[in-house]
Amino acid sequence: MEVKNACGADLLSDVLAFTKEHTLLLTGMTNLQVIRTAEISDLTGVVFVRGKLPREDVLKAAEEKNIPVLLTDHTMYEACGRLYQNGLPGCSRTEGALLNV
Repeated sequence: MEVKNACGADLLSDVLAFTKEHTLLLTGMTNLQVIRTAEISDLTGVVFVRGKLPREDVLKAAEEKNIPVLLTDHTMYEACGRLYQNGLPGCSRTEGALLNV
């Protein structure tokens, strides 16, 4: 499977609004809606962060939809940072968008 970028989000409305095809979703939410959202958004896979374990029905739905599920003990911030540091871009509205602080 091809992964072009990653998105870290716990608000599924943000996932629907900001992700692109072939996105890897990192989230702390472990409910069935995450898998449904991944399917609708044509995401490459889902990474559950902070050591969270999804219920069996969530894993079964992911398997039925051929959506890979990964688990990590890292926080969302650290997991996203590690992916970005290794060359996987995020899902910004515009390419090269900068964060103004």
